[in-house]
Amino acid sequence: MMKRENSNRTRIVGLRFTPKEYAKIEKKWKASTCRKLSDYIRRHLFGKSINTTYRNQSLDDMVHEMMQLFKQLNGIGNNFNQAVKKLHTLNQIPEFKVWIISAELDKKILFDKMDEIKNYIQKISERWLRS
Repeated sequence: MMKRENSNRTRIVGLRFTPKEYAKIEKKWKASTCRKLSDYIRRHLFGKSINTTYRNQSLDDMVHEMMQLFKQLNGIGNNFNQAVKKLHTLNQIPEFKVWIISAELDKKILFDKMDEIKNYIQKISERWLRS
């Protein structure tokens, strides 16, 4: 296991900020990948690199909407699947055989499109998480 650098921190430095100054520091800290404010300030003071995160809000919104759409499509797919299963119980009635075949074709088309959307959402999500 790697030893943590500066694990014996015993000195405390107290600083006072105006609300405006603190808000500015806090905003920069929250935009960084530092988990603690003290880590952010320490990195800044000692000239170490500070990684910042950048999120594209419109992309965030689109991914959220796509996930909602996918959940709704899943629900529709489940309902459709149940309807097709119910049609299969009516297999003895000749008129329903045409409906069953048609429903199976529609089910395949629906599920193929759902898979296509799912793959697209997955690609966008991976790209979004990397940025």
